[in-house]
Amino acid sequence: METLTVFILCGGKSSRMQSEKGLVLFQEKPFIEHIIQAILPITDKIKLITGSKEYDYLQYEKIPDLVLDKGPLGGIYTALSHSETEFNLILSCDIPLISTELLQELISKHTQEAKITVFASESKTHPLIGIYSKSIVPTIKEAIEANKLKMMDLLQKLPHQIINIEESENFHLTNINSADELNDLNINLI
Repeated sequence: METLTVFILCGGKSSRMQSEKGLVLFQEKPFIEHIIQAILPITDKIKLITGSKEYDYLQYEKIPDLVLDKGPLGGIYTALSHSETEFNLILSCDIPLISTELLQELISKHTQEAKITVFASESKTHPLIGIYSKSIVPTIKEAIEANKLKMMDLLQKLPHQIINIEESENFHLTNINSADELNDLNINLI
């Protein structure tokens, strides 16, 4: 695959976590830094989708949402609208266990025909760890204008590719949405 831009979605109201999700500490380091660490062996073309000044300590470009309060779909719309590459790795900011190996697998198995490539197990699809084509911006714009914001609806509308994973691999793709989930994660790692 030719050059790839990585966008980390740092937005969201984070009502369950009660704080900026990407900056929640896990093993004494913010989530966002775990994710960046997994990306850097692949590329340093990283941009953050956020309007929050709390991420200013990171050297990466920050881009505020073009359309506010449209959830992850709004973040992806902003990312792809600002992208200069056809293919883009989109990641949520709350996946501290993501590994370079999993990201490399996603990238290496992606086919040019797919507009979106994501991981899925029998029980769960992971739309916020995926490769998204810049060419789908008009489809996302339509969905936002119609207020159809479900990620799975977008996936069904477009040619997409699912990379099947074992149930046990879901653990490394877990997104952490609350203090309880963070506690469970810490307990499971002991």
